[in-house]
Amino acid sequence: MDLSGAIWRKSTRSSTNGGDCVEVADNLTGHVYVRDTKDRDGGTLTFGPNAWRAFVGAVKVR
Repeated sequence: MDLSGAIWRKSTRSSTNGGDCVEVADNLTGHVYVRDTKDRDGGTLTFGPNAWRAFVGAVKVR
C-alpha cells in the first residue's frame, strides 16, 4: 500500500502532551487510514468510507 500521498492529521481528541495520539488520512480515494502518532511505522488500520463513518458515529461523544 502506497501512502506517500497521504495527508495525515492529528485527531482533535488526541492530547497535546504527547500521549494518546491518533492520526487520520482521508484524502486517498476509497480508503481512510489510521495510525498511532508515536509509532508511525508500527502499522496502519484501513477503513472503507462507510465503515469509517459508522466507526466515528459509534465512538463519538454525545
